[in-house]
Amino acid sequence: MTGAYVFSNDNPASAEQHRCLAAAYDPVTTARLAAAGVADGWRCLEVGTGRGSVARWLAERVGPTGEVLATDIRPGEIDGPANLVVVEHDITTDPLPAARFDLILVRLVLQHLPQRERVLGQLVAALRPGGLLQVDELDAGYEPVLTAADPGLCEKFFAAKRAHMRSHGGDPEWGREAAEAMRAAGLVDVDPHVHVATRRPGSPELGLQLHHIGHLREGLLAAGMTEQELRRVGEVMRAPDFRACSGVLYSVQGRKEMRS
Repeated sequence: MTGAYVFSNDNPASAEQHRCLAAAYDPVTTARLAAAGVADGWRCLEVGTGRGSVARWLAERVGPTGEVLATDIRPGEIDGPANLVVVEHDITTDPLPAARFDLILVRLVLQHLPQRERVLGQLVAALRPGGLLQVDELDAGYEPVLTAADPGLCEKFFAAKRAHMRSHGGDPEWGREAAEAMRAAGLVDVDPHVHVATRRPGSPELGLQLHHIGHLREGLLAAGMTEQELRRVGEVMRAPDFRACSGVLYSVQGRKEMRS
């Protein structure tokens, strides 16, 4: 995983990245988890916890009789209740206990990993029989600009981001494949939900894009953007009348079959 993930936690800009992600997507992620019945006593794993916003929500949800293991290749300082344990862990190389967890959550991680199918199999093996896997992944292949002073420049910016991600072994459109990949990995009752938001000034979805202009600057330049274009696209997207669709977030749940 080292070197493959374009949003490394070693980058000083990662705190703002995680803040924007939490504001945009925590409500979607936690609503699905709540609807699935996550409750007292569950044993949970979150892979790629970032700054731990969902891990803390899970820890409160499962209570003192439950447990949450939150992992990341570069975990930061994450405060939480006693039932939340944060560890450094590389999902592409480090093992997980077999048949251990009632719930595994992995959000915006698998699309960055060339080994995503193998990792998905490892996650399924770590579920107890009847356990739930939730995979939340974006499809950045659908990001139409609706109103903008220079829509062509915005489209070039989004395309450069996708190219940068692919150059690191990622698949920015993998979200649309997540449900079928989970079914192929042996899960049952696979249920994808689809979420699209409007990128507009003041929204976390647009804030994330504006943040990427700086966070991904070197990669965007390597993908064909110029310094002048990066400055201009920020101006265009900050305009009061700018509107665009976010990428599609697929929140997919599937269960491991009970032993017969």
